[in-house]
Amino acid sequence: MSCFVPICVWSLCTQGQETPPEETDHCRHQCFSDRSPRLPTMETKQEKVNMSKALSSDSASYRCSACHGDEDWGPNHPIRGRAKSRSLSASPALASTKEFRRTRSLHGPCPVTTFGPKACVLQNPQTIMHIQDPASQRLTWNKSPKSVLVIKKIRDASLLQPFKELCVYLMEENNMIVYVEKKVLEDPAIVSDDNFGPVKKKFCTFREDYDDISNQIDFIICLGGDGTLLYASSLFQGSVPPVMAFHLGSLGFLTPFNFENFQSQVTQVIQGNAAVVLRSRLKVRVVKELRGKKMAVPNGISENGVLAADLDAEVGKQVMQYQVLNEVVIDRGPSSYLSNVDVYLDGHLITTVQGDGVIVSTPTGSTAYAAAAGASMIHPNVPAIMITPICPHSLSFRPIVVPAGVELKIMLSPEARNTVWVSFDGRRRQEIRHGDSISITTSCYPLPSICVRDPVSDWFESLAQCLHWNVRKKQAHFTEEEEEEGEEEEEVEEEEGEG
Repeated sequence: MSCFVPICVWSLCTQGQETPPEETDHCRHQCFSDRSPRLPTMETKQEKVNMSKALSSDSASYRCSACHGDEDWGPNHPIRGRAKSRSLSASPALASTKEFRRTRSLHGPCPVTTFGPKACVLQNPQTIMHIQDPASQRLTWNKSPKSVLVIKKIRDASLLQPFKELCVYLMEENNMIVYVEKKVLEDPAIVSDDNFGPVKKKFCTFREDYDDISNQIDFIICLGGDGTLLYASSLFQGSVPPVMAFHLGSLGFLTPFNFENFQSQVTQVIQGNAAVVLRSRLKVRVVKELRGKKMAVPNGISENGVLAADLDAEVGKQVMQYQVLNEVVIDRGPSSYLSNVDVYLDGHLITTVQGDGVIVSTPTGSTAYAAAAGASMIHPNVPAIMITPICPHSLSFRPIVVPAGVELKIMLSPEARNTVWVSFDGRRRQEIRHGDSISITTSCYPLPSICVRDPVSDWFESLAQCLHWNVRKKQAHFTEEEEEEGEEEEEVEEEEGEG
């Protein structure tokens, strides 16, 4: 029996159907074959029994390298927010061994399309493709949302009134549980407001770096600029609930909603009537040599609720993982020397960056730091990773786009005169020395951003309104007299040419 290579597809919920509770605890993506070979017609019963035994014994423990990396899982190892299915990368031959040939798609891992405890992507019943058209992705709920996280830009007095109006509407009109960060309620303007006191007592609060709220939030509302969306992403290192972002900041490229008619817009989202764009994130793994004392981490939890750095005693390494929405920036830091880092793609050295640094960004991040460094702007539905040099000491080093499924590894070159520094969405800045490495690939946990209209219209609207893309004074049209003069000049030129 010949082997076949499967195609990973997304398993999305269907409108009007509730996902069974037991199915939301396992991997939601499945592997299918376009053309699976048929078994011989004269197959014996003994061969069928042997094949059944091989499949049943091997399906007890398996993993999908694209979605889970090094994580092994099986029926007894539930994964929140996913449906139970089997993912085998090749069909075993009859009476073959238990080793399967595993493959990895260049288009990146199958994104998890359940967001928080109750949200998922609504499947388009008219689709004929295995992979759903991103433009047709719409939000739906397995159960009615009951809890919402409201993220407000800190130290901005202009947001206090919208914040109060929104919270009162969510609690009193929709009877929802509202989570806010504890320091938001410590604002003197909120503390001194007696009228807001009864509402303030109903809040559920959390502290960044200490409290894990990833399993308690149904969807997120951001009040502010693009930074609030980046902050929301950093709070969820796994599955991210749907995010509704209101433009109350300075730029607002990632925040498409206006606050004037927030009641009707929030109601539509609660009812599941909204388009959604899945903004891919980067899964970053930083491996460092242990040097000196261990870093003190409160309660064994590092920033954004991630477990403290994994210390491998055998090899003396410190391992940290991050989910990044915009970009990973490696720069020369305070040193006056050029940064000198090697960039590997799937284990092969592709180039050495000599300059101020390099930016590895998602399509969402292509309109941020990467755009300022001369890169192209990529629509968030495009599965890709962008590599952009920062002031390279080379006239031919142009930004490049690589498939989303590749794995990048960045290390200091042996000839480097100084260390470099790395930051993730502008946060958690740290030094990278000789022997340290940064591995980057596309995460299977995208950020579901709710759209005002649809992913394409919203993106071009942001390009025009926020970045003034291709804005210039229009060329004036010719008057009738100028057109006649132009035609006469053309006729004269034609006659001269013939002569």
